[in-house]
Parts: sequence; structure tokens; C-alpha cells
Amino acid sequence: MIRLDLEGLSFDQGAHLLVRHFLEKVPVGGRATVVGTAPALGVDLRSWCRAEGHRFEPTEQSGAYEVVRGGAQLARWLNAERAGSSSASALVRRPDPTWGLAARGALVEPGGPAVPFDLDDRDVVWADLAPRLYAHAAAAQWDPASAVDWASEIDVPGDIERAVVQIMTYLIENEQAALVIPARLLARVHPYFYEVQQLLAVQAADEARHMEVFRRRAVLSGGELGTSSVGGRESLASLLDEPDFSLATFLLSVLGEGTFLSLLSFLDKYAPDPITRAVTRLARVDEARHVAFGVAHLEHQASHDPSLRGRLRGAVERRHDVLATTVALNSDVFDSLVLLAAGEWTPAAIARGHRAVANLNKRMDEGRQRRLLRLGFSGAEAVELSALHTRNFM
Repeated sequence: MIRLDLEGLSFDQGAHLLVRHFLEKVPVGGRATVVGTAPALGVDLRSWCRAEGHRFEPTEQSGAYEVVRGGAQLARWLNAERAGSSSASALVRRPDPTWGLAARGALVEPGGPAVPFDLDDRDVVWADLAPRLYAHAAAAQWDPASAVDWASEIDVPGDIERAVVQIMTYLIENEQAALVIPARLLARVHPYFYEVQQLLAVQAADEARHMEVFRRRAVLSGGELGTSSVGGRESLASLLDEPDFSLATFLLSVLGEGTFLSLLSFLDKYAPDPITRAVTRLARVDEARHVAFGVAHLEHQASHDPSLRGRLRGAVERRHDVLATTVALNSDVFDSLVLLAAGEWTPAAIARGHRAVANLNKRMDEGRQRRLLRLGFSGAEAVELSALHTRNFM
């Protein structure tokens, strides 16, 4: 019979750890002797054995007890299974709902609750690029307080400053929608696909930072924010109404944020001050990553679901029909973009600014078409679907 001497160690000092470790070497039904000098050892050992499913037997020797190992601990893990492989290269398609919040690759005790994550299909949420994009996102996080030199001198004419404030107001409301959508989707994704969860979490954090820096720039001169149009809010509300993961990703990240990449480049080019230039450049790097995930995810899904392109087309057409009676881009935003590119109130400058905004719309359309072609649409389809995109940019 094997023997464990606990010396003066009591159960309230961790003696149970040594006893459990010791019994792992004993076969079920085998006996072990536990000895020690702690005053309550017998009482504590008896209670612990009852809770753990072992048999406790006192002996004639003071401070010595016999323990017969039970099979409760082994039975507890009978039929336990791994929550898939921990490697992203060997994902199961549909993780078991009872895996719940277990770490991918962990040994899962059977009998747990089935947590209702409805986005639990690899081919609905996954992109092979997700782990690398998350690593890039984590490394590229920036602090709004230090990444922008807020003390920089701003010498911007009043009308131009009001145009900047109006554009920043418009950007804030768009970023608010862009924060809500990934946050909603994140809560529905099965934790087995944790890389996608992490990426959506960082995406929401990105948008929170964008909202902060755009707001800080808007109020830098001490004035009020600009206007928010009904048409703009209706356009954003239509994004919130899409429950399908892939369709929401397509409308927001591929079409909407893809279009915003061109807008942010425009603002970088015509920024009248270094702070405006800095906040738009920082935001553009983040938005490019969001677009990359959206395209990679849809390319992955298209390889498994031949009906995807038809569903993407349907989503664009439905949204276009919903917004058919709304006006175009907020006129205050449009006029502000023209004035920003013009730089002054002269006929020649306004004409130049108007051409710059027309070219911006052209670049937005070309960018949407390129991304649609990557997703397998024909050239004619890409032209058609890009033209149906909301006139409110996002």
C-alpha cells in the first residue's frame, strides 16, 4: 500500500491538492494511506472523500487514514470530447452548442448547457485571413490622445472650418452605425471562432476611436456640430436592419466602408490643417482592414455557397428600394466637400471643388466595382450594383 505523509499541512492550507495528485497514481478500488499531524485532518479528509467519491476508513494508528479510490472523477469525464482542434487550420464546420464558452481545443465535460450562438457555421463567419488580420489589428491600435498632435496650430478661415465641422459631424454618425453592427454580430458568433470574435471586437473599438477623434476635431474651434439629415439616418438605419452576417458584412464593410476609403483619401488630400489630415489618415488604415476582412470572408463563403452572389445582389436591390424615396447625400455635407476642395469663395475655385467631388464619386464607384469583381460578379453586374449603392456613401 502506498503512503502519503502530509506532515503538518491542513486542508485549509491546500492539503487536498496533494491528496488528489497522490490518488491519481492509485487504480480505482486501490488503497492508499494518508498520514499527517494537522489537528482536523481526519474530519477534513472524510468530508473531502465523500465529496470526491472516495471511501474513507480510519485506522488504529493516530493521524493515519486509509482512502479507497473511487471512480467518480473518471466517470465525470466519460464521453468527454475535445472542442475541436485548437488550430485554425483544422476547424470543424459546426461546433457543438454544448461547447459554449469552452476554449477551442479544451476537453469539454459532458452535460453542459447549450449556449445559443446562432452564428455557428464556419462557412458563414470564417475567413482564412482572420487570424492574421487580428494580429495586425492588435498591433496597429493607436491612442487618440497621443496619435494626434491636438496642440497643433489651426489657422483655418471660418467658412472652411464650418465645412470641416459639418464633415466631421457626418463622419461621426456613420461611425456610430459602423460600431453597432460588428458589436451586434460579435455577440452572436460561436466562441469556437474566436479569431472572428476578436476581429469584430477590434473593429468596434476602431470605430469608437474614430468617433472620438472626429468629435474632438469637430469641437476644436469651440462651435456646435453640424447638421444630420433624415436621409442620412435612414440610409444608416437600413444597415442596422440586415440580420444576415454575410449580407451585413457586405453592405457595411465591402460597399459602405469601401466607399469611405475614397472619402477619407479625399479628406486627407484637401485637409486644411494637420489635425484633420491626421485623424482621416489614422481612420483610413483601420477602415482598410475592415474592408479586407469583409472581402476575404465573402470570398471564403462564395467558395462554399454558390447562391451567395444572388443573395448579395438581393441585399443591394432591397436596400436600394427601401431608400428610393430618400434624398441624396445631405446637401450640407456635399457643399462642405466642395468648399473644402475649393479652399475659397471664387467661381474658379468652386468649379474646381465641384469637379473634385465629382471625381470623388467616380473613384468611389470604381472602388466598389473592383471589389464586386473580386467577389465574382461580371463587369456588367458590378457596374449595375455599384450604381444602386446608397447616395449617402455608407
